[in-house]
Amino acid sequence: MASQADVTTNFFDEDTTLERTGDNSFSGFFHETWGLAGGTPNGGYLMAIAARALQETLDHPHPLTITGHYFKRSDTGPVVVETEKLGRSFTTSTGFARLIQDGVQRTHFTATFTDFDHAVGQTIVHAEPPKLPAPEDCIAHPYVAGRSPKFQEKIDMRFHPDHMGWAKRTPHGVGEMAGYIRFSDGRDPDLLSTLLFADAVPPAVFNVVGPTGWVPTIELTTHLRNRPRPGWLRFRFTTRMLTRGIFEEDGEIWDSEDRLIADSRQIQKLMVPRKGVDS
Repeated sequence: MASQADVTTNFFDEDTTLERTGDNSFSGFFHETWGLAGGTPNGGYLMAIAARALQETLDHPHPLTITGHYFKRSDTGPVVVETEKLGRSFTTSTGFARLIQDGVQRTHFTATFTDFDHAVGQTIVHAEPPKLPAPEDCIAHPYVAGRSPKFQEKIDMRFHPDHMGWAKRTPHGVGEMAGYIRFSDGRDPDLLSTLLFADAVPPAVFNVVGPTGWVPTIELTTHLRNRPRPGWLRFRFTTRMLTRGIFEEDGEIWDSEDRLIADSRQIQKLMVPRKGVDS
């Protein structure tokens, strides 16, 4: 695998590039390669673009927590990002970013940034990385051109063999997905790519109900804990509750040195053909 020294700029870096157009405004482009069904950009990709704009706006360099509300569908094409600084303390600064297309706000992100290089304090983690076979003994994501989300061609995902029922259309009834993730070109992970990876894995609910196609995100919050070390990241995503077509997904991402890098929670909509109204 290439190291970060060998791969200084990759497709993710290029496709999240922004140009400053004012004190608190930027222009960018949602690239088709990060799209879902119908060209809708992946929600983690949108979050990474918002975080890149906030890096240029806030007084601290690293995203600590960021929440996105996805209330209007985005499309491939130009985007305007407007940011605003809300306040700061010695260790954090907070602001928001609006992603606008065709004069219409599509998503809204609120974030607090910090500086992990100067963070101090106790560390107690009552959790462990998922227990996985070696990457070569896990199962690669079954990417199918024309059917799978396009962005999954750019990402190397390896799943625990016990969590592949969704791909065989034989869901086993347990809402869990665990495995390894990295960029397919070997670029090492960083904080912005972790925001993408937190929304890149097929929904864990697919192992309960089977794959249903596009599953739109309503709200996504990702907490960053550490700057990741080089190498594979490991993920675990779980879903416990599906009510009236709405489900939660909780995520953990760990780095190659067994450090918790991020945890996330999102609320999503299970899009299935309507057969009646649940009373």
